[in-house]
Amino acid sequence: MQGMQPLTGKEMEYIVDSMSNEELLLKQCAAASAVTINPTIKQACESELAVHEQHLNTLMNLLKQHQQSAPQQPTMH
Repeated sequence: MQGMQPLTGKEMEYIVDSMSNEELLLKQCAAASAVTINPTIKQACESELAVHEQHLNTLMNLLKQHQQSAPQQPTMH
C-alpha cells in the first residue's frame, strides 16, 4: 500500500458513520427476516443482509489498510 494518502479526520468520520449505518441496516434486515413468514420477503431480507455485510467488511478493510500505512509516531512540525 505504498503511496496511499492518509485519511483526513473528515474521511474517518464519514467511514465510521457509514459503518454504523451498515450495522443498523444489518440488524434491521436480520430482524425483518426473523419475523416474516412470507418466503419472498425473507429471501429479499437475507439478500440485503449479505449486501450490507459486504459493505461493512469493505469499510473495515479500508480502515485496516490505512491503519497499516499510517505513521506510528505523530509527526512534529
